[in-house]
Amino acid sequence: MIKAIIFDMDGVLVDAKDWHYEALNKALELFGFTISKYEHLVTYDGLPTSRKLEMLSLERGLPKGLHKFINRMKQFYTIELIFNKCKPVFYHEYALSNLKDMNYKLAVASNSVRQTVDLMMQKSKLQRYLDFSLSNEDVEDSKPNPEIYIKAIEKFGVKPEECLIVEDNENGIRAAKASGANLLIVESIQDVNLKNILGRIKEIEGELCEF
Repeated sequence: MIKAIIFDMDGVLVDAKDWHYEALNKALELFGFTISKYEHLVTYDGLPTSRKLEMLSLERGLPKGLHKFINRMKQFYTIELIFNKCKPVFYHEYALSNLKDMNYKLAVASNSVRQTVDLMMQKSKLQRYLDFSLSNEDVEDSKPNPEIYIKAIEKFGVKPEECLIVEDNENGIRAAKASGANLLIVESIQDVNLKNILGRIKEIEGELCEF
């Protein structure tokens, strides 16, 4: 029986994939580096900024001494975009409020930094429905390592098989599968609605009844 639902944030509850891409490129362009949209979607999507910068240093020679400054500027540009673009989405508020009323435990587990997670959840008006949220600052290893999901499951005090994780990108999907929890894969924030979530829960619990 599903007792808890853990949501990734970017691309799941907030349509912020392009915001991170735009913010990082804006910071990188200060030093003559860029990431193409294709590279972002295929290689970098879902990874924390620190990991992206490490990869750029290995693959393209980005000086490691610039990492701290670029990371800080990227965060500044991200916050700017959140204030300008992050707004409540009715079907997300409807889904989470109903799930909360149904006594499901709810959380967010994101590869973003704490400041970004808190601000996005506040601006999207979803924080009120969450039992807690975890950022990449709450774990030693970010996704695709399953640590953040394992920590969330333990924090709920439930078994992995009693959790449903909602994810959209390959790194998050790998982390979710490795945690032992059930998974709902979505392609866009529009897929994160009450009907799809309850449908997946019914499917999981139906499979359990067959054993």
